[in-house]
Amino acid sequence: MITKEQIAADYQQIQDEICAALELTDGKSVFEEEKWEREGGGGGRTRIIQNGNIFERGGVNFSAVHGQLPDTMKKALKVDQDDFFATGVSIVIHPNHPMVPIIHMNIRYFEMPSSFGTGTEPVRWFGGGIDLTPHYIFDADSAYFHEYLRSVCNAYSSDFYHRFKLWADDYFFIKHRNETRGIGGIFYDRLTATEDTSWDNIFEFSKAVGRSFIPIYTELVNRNRGKAFNENHQQWQYQRRSRYTEFNLVYDAGTKFGLETNGRIESILMSLPPTAKWVYNYQPEAGSEEEKTLSLLKKGINWV
Repeated sequence: MITKEQIAADYQQIQDEICAALELTDGKSVFEEEKWEREGGGGGRTRIIQNGNIFERGGVNFSAVHGQLPDTMKKALKVDQDDFFATGVSIVIHPNHPMVPIIHMNIRYFEMPSSFGTGTEPVRWFGGGIDLTPHYIFDADSAYFHEYLRSVCNAYSSDFYHRFKLWADDYFFIKHRNETRGIGGIFYDRLTATEDTSWDNIFEFSKAVGRSFIPIYTELVNRNRGKAFNENHQQWQYQRRSRYTEFNLVYDAGTKFGLETNGRIESILMSLPPTAKWVYNYQPEAGSEEEKTLSLLKKGINWV
């Protein structure tokens, strides 16, 4: 049976692989690392890249924390045990180029160790996903992104992509704006072993999602980094970042979990962009690329 120590070690390796590849892609900036310890137990490695050729700011964070679960989180997670262990890798990249998309990826594992040794099945699950938030939506990029994710999912289960794509549409939705954060991707939570899917298979799927990040994002960066842009494009980028900020502060479950469990604030809020703007009552020009992008921020679009 896979152990939490093995899961954490493999997640750290994925963090190392992603950071090395992103530094090569950027070609200028390198990651700064901060190792930290959580007061209640555990810690992590926060890695930040900024002011690069293409990455204005990004974080690739690993954490493995444990301790007492606050009552608010016990209610939210619908569990009774007090002790918990959680580990994962979380990534958000904000490029400086408006034609290059924002990307987010997370893989995580959660368990309630206090249930071990009691003769009952432990409470544990995997979660994660990857989603794309283009400032400008390009059809070919959207199709590439979703086709790649579909191929990753199909290697483990024929129904993963359909299920997790719908889940992402529902999760990455800004209710007060009635629009999706971007073009979605896949999202899953509380994924456990079944008669058809073993714990080892779910763990391998989790790692495959993590390792899909680099081929997907380097391709999208290199497709778009050479495109020309002007000040209007930049201002639109800042406005789209404000929607990203709203989602992360109002709805994001990872942000809430980190804050409720006394996580490291700088690591939790690394997902926020360095610059964002809120424009009052913005109306895009008819027929513009901005209008096209807004028209595609909807649930249920089949991108492939």
